[in-house]
Amino acid sequence: MTIKLHDTRLGKKVAFEPLDDDKVTMYLCGPTVYNYAHIGNARPAVVFDLLARVLRRRYALKFVRNFTDVDDKINAASLETGKPIGEITEKFMRIYNEDMAALGVLPPDVEPRATEHIAEMIAMIESLIGKGYAYESEGHVLFDVSAYDKYGALSKRSLREMIAGARVEVADYKRNAQDFVLWKPSTPELPGWDSPWGRGRPGWHIECSAMAEKHLGTTIDIHAGGQDLIFPHHENELAQSCCAHDGRDFARYWVHNGFLSIDHEKMSKSLGNVLLVHKLIENIPGEVIRLALLSAHYRQPLDWSDETVESARRMLDRLYGAVRGIEVPEASRAAAKPLPAVVAALEDDLNTPKAMAEFFGLARELNKAKDGGEQQELAATMYATGDLLGLLQQDPEEWFAGAADGELDAEAINEMVAKRNAARAAKDFATADAVRDELAAAGVQIEDGPEGTTWRRT
Repeated sequence: MTIKLHDTRLGKKVAFEPLDDDKVTMYLCGPTVYNYAHIGNARPAVVFDLLARVLRRRYALKFVRNFTDVDDKINAASLETGKPIGEITEKFMRIYNEDMAALGVLPPDVEPRATEHIAEMIAMIESLIGKGYAYESEGHVLFDVSAYDKYGALSKRSLREMIAGARVEVADYKRNAQDFVLWKPSTPELPGWDSPWGRGRPGWHIECSAMAEKHLGTTIDIHAGGQDLIFPHHENELAQSCCAHDGRDFARYWVHNGFLSIDHEKMSKSLGNVLLVHKLIENIPGEVIRLALLSAHYRQPLDWSDETVESARRMLDRLYGAVRGIEVPEASRAAAKPLPAVVAALEDDLNTPKAMAEFFGLARELNKAKDGGEQQELAATMYATGDLLGLLQQDPEEWFAGAADGELDAEAINEMVAKRNAARAAKDFATADAVRDELAAAGVQIEDGPEGTTWRRT
């Protein structure tokens, strides 16, 4: 089977054929680092971490995810807090990586910063001016969208319709309302770099084009990001990169994840429903958040709610419960392969609902197994499948022992279980039942089996 991906530009699912038979390049637009990442920012990080894992099974992947560390939002945060821009960006780059790691997101191969690629941006802008695709005006440099006849192909927007429907006031330095900034002047209090057009700073769109070219070449295999970036960011990236590279394609496949809402409402500051990953992981295990983000197909909208989180938590309880108490030798775990049906689902445009259904089928098979050797073999496959999905990364006993604020800790639960077992041995069933009820009220379910009593949080 070949890997299939839904290409935004073509508007359909197609077979993935990399430029090089053995190597794949992928670029993901990363965060603008002026604040904590919200749960919507986490969705592309988790989705394309999974795609990277799937691709690495077949290819040598070079995966780039950038940091935008020069931006007007960062400048505003500096003015508001009185802190230097570098201090703000360094802080939130570190926190972003820590928060994403808590969700099982592996580091990319390269993590470039915009401020380290100013020379590459200036060179690309000079090339665009020289080829007639950009112009200088009042210290600005702008891309002339009318000079590129394929503008709008990615977002399926007609330039003629965009011009006819434009309701924005055209800035004095622009020829056309749709022209976008490649370089803009900086006042003394703002960050800036010397350039042929005076001291200034880059526009947002040119940053990713320059960083992708520097680290992945003029044509990359996959450009990824959230659906909200299709227009104007990715449309503009495509236009300027193709023009700078004499018409060569910028990205062979454009892959975008769908929007995320909060309790069926758009996430926004005005509604007060912005959920920060940094806060969520204080009370919700990272694996729960990861599975919740993967619960819907990546191209579909995802509604985030308490029910979404609890459903993911219950699903993980079932998966951890299947492997609980089964010792798998390290050699067996190292040699195990993911369940082929899960791999097939993921290679079919990251069909995570189908993949999870197959994963639970494996868990049911393991629950029914009686032979110790068969249990070990199935559990090893469970763990290998979990490694591909970024799940089952904890010891099962640690998973079930994990306590949120206000919950009984594992030591207290174990003492109560021992008290109940002692009462049962003494045939004091009233006390045993009272302890069971107390644990149940605290959200702990106990299960008696031939090998003793186990417990898990409900």
